[in-house]
Amino acid sequence: MVKINSCVFISGKGSNLKSLLNNSRNYNFPINIRLVVSNKKNAQGLNVAKKYSIPFEVINVKNTLYEIKILKQLQKKKITLICLAGYMKILSNKFIKRFNGKIINIHPSLLPKYRGMNTFKRVLRDKEKFSGCSVHYVSNKLDAGKIILQKKFFVSKNETVETLKLKTQRKEYRAFSEAITKIYMTS
Repeated sequence: MVKINSCVFISGKGSNLKSLLNNSRNYNFPINIRLVVSNKKNAQGLNVAKKYSIPFEVINVKNTLYEIKILKQLQKKKITLICLAGYMKILSNKFIKRFNGKIINIHPSLLPKYRGMNTFKRVLRDKEKFSGCSVHYVSNKLDAGKIILQKKFFVSKNETVETLKLKTQRKEYRAFSEAITKIYMTS
């Protein structure tokens, strides 16, 4: 099987990165992670990249040319799919157009509900009965691209931000890989 060269963008712990890396070791999984990009030099996910011997780049997003730097690295590694896994920086429309339909994101809510930040607090505040996660294509509008796949679960009455986050992450680990398989095994 010829695998798709991919890059994972992170800002934090890298738990979705770890899940994707574990799945990428499976012969039938359609991607090969060739690069990790972070906008934070102290992101714990960089340790995950090191552990798996995956090259990584820390990009200073305060530099206005940072997207050009990223694009050079992506071209060098022949990346054709970008996975945003907790990447807390909005990409420019120009960057998104450059990868035309080849950037996907995992979001911790059942989109179109709760786009953006602080989703767990908002889900609890609104006393939602269900929550979950969504994998979607990245578009020029925040968390508004076409949905590829969603995973849903029941929100109990005694849920906290922390328990909701843990439940969501467990769903995310399966959803991200399932979405990637869905994209490349059906196309």
